[in-house]
Amino acid sequence: MNDMGDVLAGFHAVWEFDADSVLIRFERGLRTPKLLQALGERRVPYEALAAVELTPGKRGTVVLRATPRPGADPLADAADGQLKEGSDPYRLVLPAERETLAEYYADELRARLGPDAGAPAERYLVAAPPPPASFKAYDAKAFFDGEAVAFRWFWTGASTAKWKAGDQRFPVAGLSGVEWRSPEVFNGHLRLLPRGTTAQDRPGAADQDPAAVVFGMGYGLAHESLPFAAAVLEAVQAATPALVPERVPAARPDPADIADRIRHLGALREAGLLTDDEFSDKKTELLAEL
Repeated sequence: MNDMGDVLAGFHAVWEFDADSVLIRFERGLRTPKLLQALGERRVPYEALAAVELTPGKRGTVVLRATPRPGADPLADAADGQLKEGSDPYRLVLPAERETLAEYYADELRARLGPDAGAPAERYLVAAPPPPASFKAYDAKAFFDGEAVAFRWFWTGASTAKWKAGDQRFPVAGLSGVEWRSPEVFNGHLRLLPRGTTAQDRPGAADQDPAAVVFGMGYGLAHESLPFAAAVLEAVQAATPALVPERVPAARPDPADIADRIRHLGALREAGLLTDDEFSDKKTELLAEL
C-alpha cells in the first residue's frame, strides 16, 4: 500500500487503503445486506484494529477479515458479536483466484497495526454511523436527537408497567451504556443503562423495563436499531460525566396527546388493568404536565 491509496474490491464492498486508515464502501443492491447498505461507508483507522486474518470462504471464495479493538468502534461494541457473517462490516469476501492479492493486503494491514493492537481502546476511534432519528420497536417508537433518547409507548404493544411509568426521556449525560440484543433472536431489545447501573441491575425482562424497548417480527430491524444504539453509545462516551447529570427540560406536551393518553388509561381501567386509584393518580400526573 502506498500513500496514494490502493483498492481491493470484493462482493458487496470495496476497501480503499490510505496512509493511516481504510475506507470501507458498501455497495447498494438487492443482494447487499440491509445493514451494510444503511452504513454506506466507514473509515477505520489502522490503530482501531486488533488483528487481520485471511481464511477460506464458501463456494470458491476467500475471506479477509479485520477485528476491531474492544472500545474502538461503537457499532462493534453495540453488536457484541451478534451479527451474521454476511452483515459483518469488517468482512470482505473475494473470489478464490484473488487469494494471492488478498494475502498481500492482509500482510500490509498487519504491518500497520498500532503498538496497542492487543489492548482495548481508551476511546472510540471509528465514528458511529449516522443513526435514524427514530425507529419502531414492538412496544414503542424510539427517538434520538443527539442529546437524549425518548421512548413513546404504543397502546397495542406496551406492557401495563410501561404505561404506568409513562413515556420516557433519557439525557445521554445520565447514561452509562446501551444493551442491544439482535431482533433476530429471542428477546431482542434495546435497553438503556442509567449511569451507575448495569444490565443485571435492571428490573426483570425488557418488556417490563421502562428503560428498554422490545423488538419482534418486523420491529427493531438491525439496520435501524443497531446504528441507533451505536450513535447513543458514542454520545454517552462524549458526554462529560457528572455526579448529578443536568436535567434537560422536556418539550411542553401537546394537550391533544395528553387527552389521548387519559382516554387510553380509561380503557385500561375498564379492562381491569388499572384500579380507580391508579387511574386517578396517573390522570393527575398527566394533567400536571400541561
